[in-house]
Formats: sequence, structure tokens, C-alpha cells
Amino acid sequence: MTVLVLGGAGYIGSHTVDRLLSKGYDVAIVDNLVTGHKESVPAAARLYVGDVRDKEFMRSVFKKEDVEGVVHFAAFSVVPESMKDPLKYFDNNTYGMINLLEVMNEFGVKNIVFSSTAATYGEPEHTPIEEGDPQVPTNPYGQSKLMMEQIMHWADVAYGIKFVALRYFNVAGAKADGSIGEDHAPETHLIPIILQVANGQRDKLQIFGDDYPTPDGTNVRDYVQVVDLADAHICALKYLAAGNKSDAFNIGSATGFSNLQILKAARKVTGKEIPAEMAPRRPGDPSTLIAASGKARSVLGWDPQYDDIDAIIGSAWKWHESHPQGYATK
Repeated sequence: MTVLVLGGAGYIGSHTVDRLLSKGYDVAIVDNLVTGHKESVPAAARLYVGDVRDKEFMRSVFKKEDVEGVVHFAAFSVVPESMKDPLKYFDNNTYGMINLLEVMNEFGVKNIVFSSTAATYGEPEHTPIEEGDPQVPTNPYGQSKLMMEQIMHWADVAYGIKFVALRYFNVAGAKADGSIGEDHAPETHLIPIILQVANGQRDKLQIFGDDYPTPDGTNVRDYVQVVDLADAHICALKYLAAGNKSDAFNIGSATGFSNLQILKAARKVTGKEIPAEMAPRRPGDPSTLIAASGKARSVLGWDPQYDDIDAIIGSAWKWHESHPQGYATK
């Protein structure tokens, strides 16, 4: 029996594939390689290059593979881009989910672990955020992911397709040996951008907004290490395989760090000066996102190993030092 990982050549997907293989799972990958990298796919996994929105392509994969569960990462995820081009996000993310569930139902595949996001909550009423808190997204990306959660709920009601939605917060870091890591073009995430400055690939860091209602005026985020996040998906697969009900879980450290605190930690880890300047706020960015993740720990048995921001940044720095041009590095 096979776990099918959609978006398995991307940043989080590739780390999840790596962890699945290390635990003895048989893995197949679907990725259109728009943001993923063929170089991140291990020889032990089978890669099918195609788009989740292409129903005939998806049917061909399900015909070849004896799929027992799906892990879904195949979504666009850049908040500013979603504000500029919302229809792109609803087409790829929301329609892609509809197409996937239709094919899963055709082939009798009843378990899916979904890469959701803290962006479904919008501007939280309190912190830390709990799973039952209101979901009022402030950007089309978060709205598309919330719609995907709602679509899965009704597919469960109608067809018995069970799901786990993992609402995770900011993801960072890399595999400990630096062999796989984060490579986006263009890069939009704070920690890799900071490390590109440290590597001399950018002149300076821009911090978007210093007038938020936070202790130092900059955004506060909860960071989870990517390998810990990958392990959460495996916990969710086991939870569904045991016949449990559909549910949603926050995945985070329950600790918030401001952009300025992350910059200070990166300077410490890298030993580099890392010039920085303030810039205007980006539209759609909530001020503070911190997870209450006790439910995932108690119900799923998730046991994250990285609880120190210096260690998370250190794992990312190992990747960036050894792969300054990402997967294009020879």
C-alpha cells in the first residue's frame, strides 16, 4: 500500500517524503514542478509529473498505485501574491481539492492529510490560537485553504472520506544533514531571506512593518521546524489509519518570535552582521500568530524535537551554506 504525496517535490513535501521513507512507507509523488524540485525526490519514491487539476492525469496515477492515503501539499501559498491574483489561488487550491476528492472517491481512497494553515484564522481574537477559534481569513490564500477544509468536511459527510487538517504556522529549517532544504524562486519567507543576506546573496533584509501592536512593533510568528512538521503528517496518517474521526490540529511551538527577534537569533547563529531596514506593512499580514498545539501533542502523539529557535535557524543555515543557489548548486 502506498502513500501518495501531492506536492512532494516542494519544501515541506520533500521533507515529509524523506521521513515517510525512513519509517518504511512506500511513497509516490505527484508534483507539477512549478515550485517543486526534481532534485529533492529520492530514488526510492516514484514521481509523477502533472497537475492535481488534471482529472485524467490523477486517475492514471490512482490506477497505477494502490493508494491507502493521501498527503496534500499541492497549493500556492504566498500571501501578497494571493492579494494581487486571488483567482489563481482559488483555481489551483480550491478547485484542485475538489478534483482530488472526486478521484479519491472514484477509487475508494478514504484518508487524506491536508496541509492547512494558520492563515485560516485571520487576525486572532486572542493568543495562543486554539482550533475552535473563529476562522476569518484576511487574505485569499487563507480563504482558499479554509474553503478546502470546508469541502473536505462535506466530502466526509457525503462519501466518508476522513481527513486531518494540519493548520501550521511558520515553517523553517531543513534536514539535519543539509541534503534537502528550502528553495523558492522568488523567496518570500523570512528566515531563508535573512540567510541569503548572511550569504551575501542579498544586500539587506526588509522588515515589513514596525507599527504592529506587538512588543517591538514587528510581526510575531510561531515557528515549527520542517522535520517536526513532517512527523506531524505521519502521526496524522496513523491517526486516520486507526479509524479515527476527521479533525483539525494546530502545529506550532506555542512560542512567538518577532521579526526583530528572528533577525537577532540569525545574527548569533551565523556570526554575520545581516543589514536590515524597515519597510511598509504588506497587505493581508496579521500582527500575531501563535499556536496552541496541545491537541496535536495529546491526540496525535506529536512530539516535536526542535524547541529552540537557534537550532531551527542552525539547520536552515547548514542547507544555505552548502546550497547557496538552492538545488541549482552543483
